[in-house]
Amino acid sequence: MNTNRPQQPSPAAGRGAGSRSLLQIIRATPEDVVDVFVYVVVLNLAIEYLPAVLSESFTLSLITAVLLKLSLELVLIVKARAVARFRGAMTVPAKLMAALLLWATAAGSKIVVLELVNLVFGDAVSLGGFVSVTLLVVSLLLSRATVRRLLTSSEREAGPHGLGSGPA
Repeated sequence: MNTNRPQQPSPAAGRGAGSRSLLQIIRATPEDVVDVFVYVVVLNLAIEYLPAVLSESFTLSLITAVLLKLSLELVLIVKARAVARFRGAMTVPAKLMAALLLWATAAGSKIVVLELVNLVFGDAVSLGGFVSVTLLVVSLLLSRATVRRLLTSSEREAGPHGLGSGPA
């Protein structure tokens, strides 16, 4: 295979996001992998310290973390659209409808997560009820943001080649 030859754009190039293949859409980034690791840690801490949160095995908790990652990413996309709709609303009724959509997204996402976990795992995994799922989701998102912030600040301090910014 000749790797010196420049890559030809694919016939689908330039046709927008709708023309991407499924592999391109679901390809994991390093941030996604770190998020799943963070979710596994937080989920297993919840399993250990919250009696309502249960998993029959570590493997199931790992798969649950991936399921939570996927579902929370979708929730964040819907929430961002609802926030944009709220900010773009010019009339009071439009603002009220956007606020209602935002509230429904926040509350409904917890119910969707509970039902999705129940559908996929049955009795093998339980995230408890609405309150425990809400606490879990908030903990997951805060932990994810904290780890990302730590990693981003570490990258800046390490310099472009990871060699550090100052003399040794």
